[in-house]
Amino acid sequence: MAMADKKIYLAGLSNLLRKPWPENRTVNIVFHGHSVPSGYFANSHVDTFNAYPHIVHQKLKERFPFAVINIIVTAIGGEDSVSGAKRFSKDVLCHRPDLVLIDYGLNDRKFDHNTVICAWKQMVKEAKEYGSFVILLTPTWDISVFDPNQEYGKPLRQIAEIIRTIASEEEVGLVDSFNAFEKAVSSGIPPESLLSWVNHPNRQGHQIVANEIISWFPF
Repeated sequence: MAMADKKIYLAGLSNLLRKPWPENRTVNIVFHGHSVPSGYFANSHVDTFNAYPHIVHQKLKERFPFAVINIIVTAIGGEDSVSGAKRFSKDVLCHRPDLVLIDYGLNDRKFDHNTVICAWKQMVKEAKEYGSFVILLTPTWDISVFDPNQEYGKPLRQIAEIIRTIASEEEVGLVDSFNAFEKAVSSGIPPESLLSWVNHPNRQGHQIVANEIISWFPF
């Protein structure tokens, strides 16, 4: 098994987004997760319009000017995948999503790996049974990734690898935010310049994630 093919997975959805009235319809995209998709920056400030769900909305409208797109954020600051899975049907599927993106990696380090796997797979299963496309996100960085006293983010790297494995096993999409941050830093960007807080990206960090998401929508 392999994760979904980026060239074709959302091709049908992209074709729908291209259609003008009266052939078009509203497309619902749900962002489910924790504080990062919620838009939390520093000191509990919620900067919605600089968070990646809003950036994705803007980029999609630039690419698909005829589309009617609902961006729905069901994320809750501080939440983990176990809690997110419990409310998935009530809070996510009620919006009739065409696409669901799930981002809980930062807050899942407190659980054993089997618990994390079960929670993520439950959400994927429910979304697929409903008929939604699914994209999983590996975590964005926090300060542990460049702190030698925390073994350079070893637990976060492990969670990222679990999410990659789930995406492959479930044959859904993957936005590898962790890897995208790693590439940015390898290119010479200081890691702290991507964060607004110890565990929250700034606009530049959110932009990196948004670019990865947009790459799933074929021209």
